[in-house]
Amino acid sequence: MTSCLQSSQDVSLREYLDQAARRVDEALARFLPEGGGDDGEATPSRLAAAMRYSALAGGKRLRPVLCLMAAEACGGDPDGAMPAAAALELIHTYSLIHDDLPAMDDDDLRRGRPTCHKAFDEATAILAGDALLTLAFELVAGGIEPAGAALRCVRLLAESAGHAGMVGGQMADLQAEERALDSRDEGSLAELEAIHRRKTGALLRAPLQMGAIIAGAPEAHVEALGRYGRAVGLAFQIVDDLLDVEGDESKLGKRVGKDCGLGKWTYPRFLGVDGSRRRARQLADEAVSAIAPLGPRGHRLRELAMALLERDR
Repeated sequence: MTSCLQSSQDVSLREYLDQAARRVDEALARFLPEGGGDDGEATPSRLAAAMRYSALAGGKRLRPVLCLMAAEACGGDPDGAMPAAAALELIHTYSLIHDDLPAMDDDDLRRGRPTCHKAFDEATAILAGDALLTLAFELVAGGIEPAGAALRCVRLLAESAGHAGMVGGQMADLQAEERALDSRDEGSLAELEAIHRRKTGALLRAPLQMGAIIAGAPEAHVEALGRYGRAVGLAFQIVDDLLDVEGDESKLGKRVGKDCGLGKWTYPRFLGVDGSRRRARQLADEAVSAIAPLGPRGHRLRELAMALLERDR
């Protein structure tokens, strides 16, 4: 990973991200169980197949790549951060599997393919999500050194993915959907941002701080990357909301217009399309300012903050 990423200063951001995503895909293929029967020792074949079906279905790999980029920006070896990077993608994938279930968002398409519960069944999808979540912690605990860094990363990952982070944000989002059905309850932008700081933002901050911790960065850099992730996480969600309004379903690999059709709270609902774009730009600028302490090493992260404004998938 070191020679592959650190020698790539002259390639475009797109090439850099594609290169890093390929390395993440290779690592995921190694870390995920192959299955082998039901002898009491190996992972049951159907469970392994469902895990691999969802985790290896492609995608932006943004969270693991952010972890690798942060480690590199803090002067570390991205290869040493790969178990944490893979763990982040496993947690993200588990959340998508569960989000797609009939009891949640009830989606039948993810990354251009049938969702896990459609390709297998609901029970298998639930168990696959559970297995990906627990495997993530196994990878961090067993693959990150020194032990102190592994411990910090495990705690950060749990906080970011758990009841006060992503899962808490998902709960708040479900409650907001119920409130949105009441025409008397308009909600507010502040409430929407509070949801997304947990649901989307928490698991975009964690990779950056974990990468810095693994690289042995000073605490000031860990905190700077946390501020960067906080701003980028909201900007990312705003663009997601805009894509639900204006996106191309063939590029996104999922249905568009669904949030609007359900009357959900979104940034375009509160700010309009143009206002949402302005808010996303403001947040990207905040992210760039946050990582000024990293100096030239942070240039890829600065590029990424601005490039997220233009994404189409």
